[in-house]
Amino acid sequence: MGFVDLHSHWLPGVDDGVRTEQEGLALLAALAQAGFSQVIATPHMRPGMFDNDAARLTAAYEAMQPAVRAAAGMPEVGLACEHFLTDVTLERILGGAGLPYPGGRAVLVELHAEIFPPRLEGTFFELSRRKIRPVLAHPERYSAVWDDAEILAPLVDAGGCLLLDVAALTGKYGRRARAAAEHLVDEGFYQAACSDAHRPDDVKDVRAGIAKLQARAGREEADFLLSEGPRAILAGTA
Repeated sequence: MGFVDLHSHWLPGVDDGVRTEQEGLALLAALAQAGFSQVIATPHMRPGMFDNDAARLTAAYEAMQPAVRAAAGMPEVGLACEHFLTDVTLERILGGAGLPYPGGRAVLVELHAEIFPPRLEGTFFELSRRKIRPVLAHPERYSAVWDDAEILAPLVDAGGCLLLDVAALTGKYGRRARAAAEHLVDEGFYQAACSDAHRPDDVKDVRAGIAKLQARAGREEADFLLSEGPRAILAGTA
């Protein structure tokens, strides 16, 4: 059983990820070669920037399926989306109009890089109460976390899971994001790790990030974050 990627932008033409079908296939192939046997597409849902809804993204995903099935060496695929957490997207999630992970037990959310929303702990608790596990994308890239990583503890206590972008460990997003990622790995904050790959060329950073994670946390913990942890999130047992 290989790694499970809970966060990738391989669905073409819907956000800032790949632009073409061939580029999407190339990204999937590169991730498979890096060790991922399952890759979930998580395009952005961010009103005013990426005006996607569940119907549009599902249609784009279904249109891509014949090419994925016809190509050799593809990982298993699935569809969710990266909900930029606002009142609008929260209402969609709670009303059944969001796009959670396959199985409906967890939902990927992201925040503004510099602003933590008010009452975020309460939002996470409400999602968890409804048996929808909130999965926070790349917490190491939020400036509030750089100043105080303990700001994440109440979110975890409220049922949230933290998802590492492994490329942060290479310094791809800057020194402070790398330091935050290292600290969160050391303190055991993360439940899973992902690629957040947007282009085939990103996979070189993903490979380097996996190597950094293995060196820092040990191979057993790295395998948990890349395999067992993501599977538990999808199964609702995390």
